[in-house]
Amino acid sequence: MTVTIVLIAVLVLLVLITVAKSVLVIPQATAAVVERLGRYRTTAAPGLNILVPFLDRVRARIDLREQVVSFPPQPVITQDNLTVSIDTVVYFQVTDPRSAVYEISNYIVGVEQLTTTTLRNLVGGMSLEETLTSRDQINNQLRGVLDEATGRWGIRVARVELKAIDPPPSIQDSMEKQMRADREKRAMILTAEGQRESAIKTAEGQKQSQILAAEGAKQASILSAEAERQSRILKAQGERAARYLQAQGQAKAIEKVFAAIKAGRPTPEVLAYQYLQTLPQMAQGDANKVWLVPSDYGKALEGFARMLGKPGDDGVFRYEPPAPEPPAAPAQEQDDPSVADWFDTAPDPAVAEAVRAAEAVARKEVPGPLETTRQLGSPEPHVGQVGAGEERRAVGQGEGAV
Repeated sequence: MTVTIVLIAVLVLLVLITVAKSVLVIPQATAAVVERLGRYRTTAAPGLNILVPFLDRVRARIDLREQVVSFPPQPVITQDNLTVSIDTVVYFQVTDPRSAVYEISNYIVGVEQLTTTTLRNLVGGMSLEETLTSRDQINNQLRGVLDEATGRWGIRVARVELKAIDPPPSIQDSMEKQMRADREKRAMILTAEGQRESAIKTAEGQKQSQILAAEGAKQASILSAEAERQSRILKAQGERAARYLQAQGQAKAIEKVFAAIKAGRPTPEVLAYQYLQTLPQMAQGDANKVWLVPSDYGKALEGFARMLGKPGDDGVFRYEPPAPEPPAAPAQEQDDPSVADWFDTAPDPAVAEAVRAAEAVARKEVPGPLETTRQLGSPEPHVGQVGAGEERRAVGQGEGAV
C-alpha cells in the first residue's frame, strides 16, 4: 500500500515536471531561441508555445524593444592633436533573435566597441572646432556605419547621439577666454554703433535747429525789410503831400503880403526899415559869414519910389496903386488831378497783403526733419515781391514831388 502511494506520487510528479517542461509562455515584445539537443530548432513567438520535454530548451530570451545604451566617455584624438572625451548614446533594436544569439556572443559589447572605433576614425579627421560644430554629421555617419555592420547580427541601429564632447581643461580655458574676448569685442562694437547713432541724431537735431533758426531769421529779415520799405514809402508820400500843401500856403501868403503892401502905399523909409529887419534873418544861415550893406541902397530905394510913386503934399513920393477893380467872385481853387491820390488816407492794399502773408508765415506749423529737408530744395516766394510795382511807382512819384 505504501509502495503504491509512493509510485503514484512519483508518477504525478513526473507528469507535472513533463507538463512544466513542455509549456513555454513568452511575454509580448520578447522572443526565445529554442534548441533541441543543442541545435537550433525554432524562435518562440510571444504567447503559449509547446516544447518536447527533456529534448527542447530555451537558449536565450531576447528583448525586441528598442534599447538605449549609454557608453562611458571615450578619449578621442582630433586632427589638431587634441584629446577630447566623447560620450555616446546608441538606440538599437533586435530584429533577428537567432542572429543576435548565434552570430555574436555579446551584441551590446560589439555595438560599444564598433561605436568607439568608428567614432575615433571620424573625429580623427576633424579639428576640434569642426568636431564641436559637426555633431549632426558625426551622428549620421556613425549610424550608417553601425547599421551596416550590425545588420548581420540581427540588430538595427536607429540613432546615435553624441551626449557630450569635453575638451581638455586648458582648451576649455582658452575657449572661454576667446568667447569672452568675442563678447567684449561685440560689446565695444555695439557701444561704438550706439555712440555713432547718437552723434548722428545729435547732428541731425542741431542741423534742423539751425535750419529752423535760419528760416526764422530770414522771415524776420524779410518782414523787417518790407516794413522799412513800406515805412519809407508812406513817409515819402506824407512829405510829398506836406510840401505840396506848404507850397500852396506860401503862395497864398505871398499873394496876401503883396496885396497888403500895394494897399499900404509904402514909402522908401518903410521899405528900408523892412529890409533892415530882414537882414538878421538872412544872416542866420550856417553858410552866411559876411554881409555887406551898400551905401547907396537908400538912393536905390528912392529911385524905385520916384519911378513907381507920385509926390504927395509933403514932397514924399508914395506908391499909388491903380484903381481897384470890382471884386470878382472868388474862384474855387482846384488841385491838379495827378495829385488827387496824394491825400488818400486809405490803407495800401499791397501793405495789407504783405501783413497777411507775414501773419500766415508766423502761424505756419514748424515742419519735421524730413519735410524741412525736402523744402530746402524748393525755392520759396519772397514776401517783398508783393507790391513791387506799387513801391517803384510810389517812390518815383515821391521823388518827383520832392
